[in-house]
Amino acid sequence: MKIEKPWYDLLKIEYEKQYFVDIMNFLEKELVSKTIFPPKEEIFTALEKLPYDKVKVVIIGQDPYHGENEAHGLAFSVKKGVRIPPSLRNIFKELKNEYEDFEIPNNGCLMPWVEEGVLLLNATLTVEKDKANSHKNIGWQNFTDKIIELINEKEEPVVFLFWGNFAISKRILITNPKHLILESVHPSPLSASRGFFGNGHFVKVNEFLEKNSINAFCSAVFVF
Repeated sequence: MKIEKPWYDLLKIEYEKQYFVDIMNFLEKELVSKTIFPPKEEIFTALEKLPYDKVKVVIIGQDPYHGENEAHGLAFSVKKGVRIPPSLRNIFKELKNEYEDFEIPNNGCLMPWVEEGVLLLNATLTVEKDKANSHKNIGWQNFTDKIIELINEKEEPVVFLFWGNFAISKRILITNPKHLILESVHPSPLSASRGFFGNGHFVKVNEFLEKNSINAFCSAVFVF
């Protein structure tokens, strides 16, 4: 497991704290007899693939997919060749509602979003196979809350997308008035029809980025 600079420098103090040491020790013990997702080498993919200074949009997830071959370190995303999860299908549907030219892809890999500055961050970075939220209490949120706080400190405006009550609970970490917070219900099939569909978030993201002279990401990132 590794995190490249500059995230490494920004989070160095966290690695030395007891909670982080405890997480690493816990995972090492669990991996002896259990299957943990994402694979060990992909736990920090969200940070490894997107430098701190390139972050312009943050989407918060709760914990990784717990099915075989699904999680790969990016919230809501799955690797090419894996069935697109229902929540991600609904995200694509909303994109289509907002951008008629958007073609719903045949895969759920969101790496192109990352390349355009979208941090896809789960609040809990690991999960035991077939056991949703099984690692929610092992300390990961201390670490991911710190990541959110660091992004909050950025001088450049950032958009935070909080979908669902869990993600919305992180709003308290955003105190910088330069940033934009957009909230709605979760894109899950259980709630999408109650406010996710029609929320206009992707258009609002781009309008905000363009207003602040930051390259909008929809036109480029949503082409798979």
